[in-house]
Amino acid sequence: MGFCCGASMIGTKGTLKHYRTRIHNVPILFCPVCHRVEVHYLVENEYEILAEYAHGDGASEVDFHDYVDESDKELNENCVNNEDEDPLQMVQSQIDMGLDLLSFAKQIGDAEWEKQLKRRLGVLSQRRHKLRLKRTSGGAH
Repeated sequence: MGFCCGASMIGTKGTLKHYRTRIHNVPILFCPVCHRVEVHYLVENEYEILAEYAHGDGASEVDFHDYVDESDKELNENCVNNEDEDPLQMVQSQIDMGLDLLSFAKQIGDAEWEKQLKRRLGVLSQRRHKLRLKRTSGGAH
């Protein structure tokens, strides 16, 4: 499971750019709070090799699935959430984990971590509020 700013990163697939080459369907982890993106550690080496070869060949676009067999990798095994989950439930899960961490930070007396977690919880709370508004208004936003 990946962590960046204190939130759990979410497993998904995305398009990454390596110089002038776009590589589609790359397994990635992203943070719902700070929006950091990183290549999933189980395919990092394969991504780097493919990216270098594609760039060297002058390819403008390649599909990760066409070159890398992911069938034996448990890419989502250790992800707390995945992109195909309900966004509201995903944010609520992130809030619950953040509250657990905040409780622990208070127990150990780490004031700086408490401050960071409160800020992140505020961001997640705003996102949850927007998702609830969108859901009640029928997605009219």
